[in-house]
Amino acid sequence: MNPLTPLLAWARFAWLNTRRNRRRSLVTAAIAALGTAAILLAGGFALSTYQGLAEASARTTGHLVLARAAQFDGFEDTPLQHGLTDADALRRRLLADPAVRQVLPRVEFGGLISNGDKSVIMMGVGIEPDAEFAVKGPFLTVEAGRELAGAERGAVMLGAGLARNLKAQPGASLTLLAGTTEGAMNALDVTVAGVVSTGVPEIDQRLVYTDVATAQRLLVTDRVSSLGVFLDRMEATLPARERLGAAFPDLTLRTWEEQAPFYRSVRELYNRIFGALGLIIGVIVVVVVANAMAMSVIERTREIGTLRALGTRPGQLLQTLALEGLLLGAAGGAIGAAITVAVSVALQVFPVMMPPPPGRSTGYPLLITLDAGLMLATLGLVTVLVALASALVARRTVRLPVVAALGHV
Repeated sequence: MNPLTPLLAWARFAWLNTRRNRRRSLVTAAIAALGTAAILLAGGFALSTYQGLAEASARTTGHLVLARAAQFDGFEDTPLQHGLTDADALRRRLLADPAVRQVLPRVEFGGLISNGDKSVIMMGVGIEPDAEFAVKGPFLTVEAGRELAGAERGAVMLGAGLARNLKAQPGASLTLLAGTTEGAMNALDVTVAGVVSTGVPEIDQRLVYTDVATAQRLLVTDRVSSLGVFLDRMEATLPARERLGAAFPDLTLRTWEEQAPFYRSVRELYNRIFGALGLIIGVIVVVVVANAMAMSVIERTREIGTLRALGTRPGQLLQTLALEGLLLGAAGGAIGAAITVAVSVALQVFPVMMPPPPGRSTGYPLLITLDAGLMLATLGLVTVLVALASALVARRTVRLPVVAALGHV
């Protein structure tokens, strides 16, 4: 005889029992479905948020950032004291790695920007405009004017808040003032090419983009602060760090995550919030299912006693009742997963914008990431919880003495 035959027989028996009280079975499956959908929707939203923040961080700094160790500390006596002097040679060596798609130099400096009547503190960044803006993509919005051109010199793009503070429009003339690498002060006249928004008001109030050559001329140097290394995919970050770290032992490589404190803070917060939410939902599912199964078992106490009198062992009865819960949990979990898929697709077709998060000035689309691992883990968890709840509430009844079970009223 096939060893699966008895199990299939008990499974069929359990399926028939779930159909005896269809309303109660539907309620139990519906609770499991709602619990599954709630966990998957919350988890999918968290994963979508993580992916969006990770992509924005990687596009801002690069998947890897190469610089001298002291550069990451942020302490220097003169501008670019710890900068890289051989950026072009380093860039060629980095591009030789098969996973590296782009290497972009950055010159970071501070100083003042003036319109003649008013001077404001600025955070300047020298970039290669064409490649930099192509990499940033949707994470940088041009509010007025145009982007910097690669061959253009002496032009800047201002953060939206800084432009409002200086009352500067595209075409306006401004003056940059900064300390040079020799400790002197230098000034440089520039023209406003455009106004941009990063979505972070604090940054937009100080941000000034210019090309690398203009920044180096202002600081009187040929150094750059760091090199941003952009890879072909996010998953290549750690392997590339190991390879490139061995190739550049005198320099330091940091990943985009190490350079993204906001991402780490949000991830830690969401993990705690949605972890607690999942625990609460799991408890609710267990309590409701246990209550429904308890009523079902109590109503069938005499039936259980009759089966015991006919020779059915308590373990077989417990197996059948656990299988009932397993079937209901699996059915509810499948329905919950289908609801999640439907909601995710609907949000793609009919976009819903979320309000700006704290510290940001722009909203973002509400998206639900469909992750196979999360879906399978949630389905398995809900199914197991429902089966365990069914077995726990039935354990006492199936072990009642046969006489007591037959005399139950």
